[in-house]
Amino acid sequence: MSLTNDFAGIKGIGPKLLEKLSQMGINSGLDVLFRLPRNYQDRTRIYPLRDVQIGYEVQIEGEILSAQILEGKRRMLLCHITDGSGKALTARFFHFNQMQYQQMQKGLKIRCFGEIHAGKQNLEMVHPEYRIIHADAKLELATHLTPLYSLPEGLGQNRWRSLVDIIMARFEHSPLPEYLPDEIRQNASFPTLFEALKFVHHPPPDVSLQQLLACSHPMQKRLIFEELLAHRLSLRQLRQQQQHIIAPTLAQYQKLSQALLEQLPFALTNAQTRVIKDIRTDLAGPKPMLRLLEGDVGSGKTLVALMAILQAVESGYQAAIMAPTEILAEQHYLNFTRYLDTLKIPLAQLASKLPSAEKKGILEALYEGNIKVIVGTHALFQEGVAFHNLALVIIDEQHRFGVEQRLALQKKGQKQGMQPHQLIMTATPIPRTLAMTAYADLDLSIIDELPPGRTPIQTVLIPDSRRDDIIERVKAACESGRQAYWVCTLIEESETLSCQAAEQASENLKAELPNLHVGLIHGRMKAAEKTAIMSAFKAGTINVLVATTVIEVGVDVPNASLMIIENPERLGLSQLHQLRGRVGRGSTASFCVLLYHHPLSPTTQERLKVIRDYTDGFKIAEKDLELRGPGEVLGTRQTGDMSFRIASIVRDQQLLPQVQSASELILTQYADYIKPLLERWIGLAQVYGRV
Repeated sequence: MSLTNDFAGIKGIGPKLLEKLSQMGINSGLDVLFRLPRNYQDRTRIYPLRDVQIGYEVQIEGEILSAQILEGKRRMLLCHITDGSGKALTARFFHFNQMQYQQMQKGLKIRCFGEIHAGKQNLEMVHPEYRIIHADAKLELATHLTPLYSLPEGLGQNRWRSLVDIIMARFEHSPLPEYLPDEIRQNASFPTLFEALKFVHHPPPDVSLQQLLACSHPMQKRLIFEELLAHRLSLRQLRQQQQHIIAPTLAQYQKLSQALLEQLPFALTNAQTRVIKDIRTDLAGPKPMLRLLEGDVGSGKTLVALMAILQAVESGYQAAIMAPTEILAEQHYLNFTRYLDTLKIPLAQLASKLPSAEKKGILEALYEGNIKVIVGTHALFQEGVAFHNLALVIIDEQHRFGVEQRLALQKKGQKQGMQPHQLIMTATPIPRTLAMTAYADLDLSIIDELPPGRTPIQTVLIPDSRRDDIIERVKAACESGRQAYWVCTLIEESETLSCQAAEQASENLKAELPNLHVGLIHGRMKAAEKTAIMSAFKAGTINVLVATTVIEVGVDVPNASLMIIENPERLGLSQLHQLRGRVGRGSTASFCVLLYHHPLSPTTQERLKVIRDYTDGFKIAEKDLELRGPGEVLGTRQTGDMSFRIASIVRDQQLLPQVQSASELILTQYADYIKPLLERWIGLAQVYGRV
């Protein structure tokens, strides 16, 4: 059914609105129904003023006692209302016209909807929606809860609700196609699709608003289940597509890997050995490896990646490592150079800020196959970058990249019907249930132990009013031969402001610690400058390194045993855990001081207590998921890949086992249902399931 046909005959829908609907991804009447409400308002009842509570949105009705315009700093219109229940309310308007003022005549009735605030004398509503009720007139109450939708500018709630009502009426006697097999629907006692959609768009007045907002009503569960099912099917389909693609077969030679192991001053952990075995087996097969490697901060993922790189190089192919920041790319480049130079393996770093001539030389050598290993940021998948025979793509800190970026780099290696292997690494531990759902197209490997010799990091919460005490602590640590990080954060997500804050902190610390060498690193520095600063810090010539959060990942200085994080309340738990992981890399007891600013909200207090009490990244990630949601932890909020319409992997995780078994049933017995399910729930976002 075409867009025009679906909306033909609906008053008020012209070419402009049709274009707007198309831009919204609304291509049919059914698409309208699948744009689900984000919130609800209860306009089905009138609340007496004596029963209303501050902070709640309610509908009230009463008599106008008076209306007045106050002149002053901010001109405002005040309308005083009573409903005879012993309480009064003031409706306050900052934006109004003379006609509104004249309408608010003493003695007339008025109906208002808005949030209740505490005023100086009475309860208040600021800019409520209102209707004046003239003598003998009667306003009907809503028959169901009023839905609120996320809509683009220029498309109002009332217009959209009207469109939903018209489309709903059209489907009233024309059953919607069901793509949940009867056996699944009946076993779960799910309602029909139309019943569920009608309920969420027009919830009855007696339903609990709290239950609706928590998405815990059985009618909502029907839709949640189907959306999670569509998401999983898209990833399983991607996995199946991968099985029909050929990848370079990388022989399990031992010469280079053995030479690398002989260089190491330590032995691999059992977890590293186990994971390396899994990866080597995958790489030796004819199908593309798709593996997610999880490991807590400092667990040794880089070495595992290096072993995979050696397998590719020894088989005559190239490998690429993509990191989210230039500083992490530089760290990888320096670490890999240390090992690969001794093995005579040509390695290069591709950064967006390289001089043109140098960049051109690297690109030519890469295309001709003279560079075997390339390290870089998103610059690796930009136009003009071509490989000779790329066989392995390693993505570090996957949660910082969108899926489209991952696929873009993968496509760089597609040649003669073959596709490179992929190893995706993250130091943000993701609970297994979430990982198996969010990354259902990937095999999962976990490094679940730290190398021996690592000392636990003690974390303390200290208010910034005790900053002088912390300065003394930094001084004592550095005078005893240790080093310290001082991390600056900002509320504003501005690299310029963040750098300015770090520069100011650096100047302050230089004045407060005149006998110590204070260094500074931030994202606006040139690559060579940052490399020089990090080298000096690693060599011990810098005592205190002031930094923005650019040091979150990839920095390894074993002698640094103290970290101060200013305003930790501005960061997420996983980011705090990553930052903290920069210390505790040697055998000396290490400390992380969270220098917070009063007052803290209850939620922030809880978050900071979690980071203080736990050092296990998986425990911290679970808490982070509870507090911030999967979009933040997985980084997909920025790309929209997992912007569910109604489902939440964390909130609805009890449904995941049923979803997994249902997906297998559909894949094997109801394959015709897959395409319409994906079109219904994912639509254009199916790039997530494309190769």
